[in-house]
Amino acid sequence: MGLFEKAQLLLRERFGYGSFRPGQEQAVRAVLEGRDVLAVMPTGAGKSICYQIPAAALEGMAIVVSPLISLMSDQVRACREAGISAVFLNSTLELEEKRQITRAMLANMVDVVYITPEQLVQERFAAFMRKLAIGLVAVDEAHCISQWGHDFRPSYQGIGPVIASLPQRPPVMALTATATARVSADIRALLGLRQPVEVRTGFDRPNLAFFVQRMPDSQKIQAILSYVLAHPDDAGIVYCSTRKKVDEVYRELMSAGVKAGRYKG
Repeated sequence: MGLFEKAQLLLRERFGYGSFRPGQEQAVRAVLEGRDVLAVMPTGAGKSICYQIPAAALEGMAIVVSPLISLMSDQVRACREAGISAVFLNSTLELEEKRQITRAMLANMVDVVYITPEQLVQERFAAFMRKLAIGLVAVDEAHCISQWGHDFRPSYQGIGPVIASLPQRPPVMALTATATARVSADIRALLGLRQPVEVRTGFDRPNLAFFVQRMPDSQKIQAILSYVLAHPDDAGIVYCSTRKKVDEVYRELMSAGVKAGRYKG
């Protein structure tokens, strides 16, 4: 069985999908052929499949650089539910937990390792990486590497040198939902991508519709309530301009018997 056939089997048996979504197959094929990839795909397009499938199909583990500590446990859980051995390394772990994870990595007992850029670029971890069997390095939210990006994160600029220091350079996959031509050029240069396969899917979301409905402020809450009550089986998010308005809308929804929560981060 070839690597791509193995990837298709993993997609069906581990993830329960009959076929790849747009962009996924091109990215997976490229990595399995040893090519670098720059994938610009919208949120919800299934970017994680692009590295999780190769991680399970290839020899060696996948190192996934992710800036979002809050999502790492969910990502690890999703991998484990699909039968993929996954761990994360970040500042929330106790020293003994980190030691257990690094021992498992040295024993090649892990398929996917999620790590923050700040952890990855530490010299001690970079030296540790040189002892590992690494099949893929995936850099999520790769636009954070560019000073022209909207979420510039300086630690991202240390990722390229760490990859370059590896005794055997694995394929590198950079993933982002947003990248202008200038940001894409920075990603290629600063990560040291080698003639990457570029995967760009459309950003049209046919399940989303946008429209503007003008009305006086005094009618807005009633309009929201009417819409929610007319769609009892659906879920939704109401964005408000102030915390006070969040509380006001929340009270009205609850008073009308609508199950609601509120978040004022």
